[in-house]
Amino acid sequence: MASMNLYSLVLVVVALVSTPLAVVAGDPDILTDFVMPMMWGMPMNITGDYFTYTGFGGWELPVTSFTVQKASMVEFPALNGQSVSYAKLRFPPGTVNPTHTHPRASELLLVIEGALSVGFVDVRDIFVDTAGKLYTKDLVAGDMFVFPKGLVHYQSNQGSNLAIALSAFGSANAGTVSVPVTVFGTGIDDAVLAKSFKTDLPTVQKLKAALTPPPKH
Repeated sequence: MASMNLYSLVLVVVALVSTPLAVVAGDPDILTDFVMPMMWGMPMNITGDYFTYTGFGGWELPVTSFTVQKASMVEFPALNGQSVSYAKLRFPPGTVNPTHTHPRASELLLVIEGALSVGFVDVRDIFVDTAGKLYTKDLVAGDMFVFPKGLVHYQSNQGSNLAIALSAFGSANAGTVSVPVTVFGTGIDDAVLAKSFKTDLPTVQKLKAALTPPPKH
């Protein structure tokens, strides 16, 4: 009964937060071909190395939990001003990329190994009211799926083999807002959450204990 209560609460969280989290933005246009970092000095000092990223190559250690390797403007400075970025997602069997949004970009996911179950929750459309509608699909290697900008979505490996995917974003810094952590891991009062989701304090406290990030030192 307790597990069902938690499951129902999570579904309510996704439905309720999908609309306010849909506030979106985008990368500004630049007036040059690319943004030159100060450390490189004059433009003639830049070589092809600046436009190359090798972080996705090489031998990889086995993983037991969901992992993501990013190639955003933080890891790959040449992306600054280009409105593109990548991420490599690895899903061991039974793992999930929890519900989240990208406020500054759509996401185009390509499964390159294994299989994934994916989905996103729609918000109110300007022409048709599709608020709260869940779109899902089971993907295999070679399939692509697009997650519209700012909408709550997830990916899950429900199979018995490793799944790997590449995600392309229409922003050099798409941003990630985790739904569970945003709601239960940011210090909102227990009583407020219990009343908001019509549940009890022990359920809220159990979720908080699992989702509150460790303190920064």
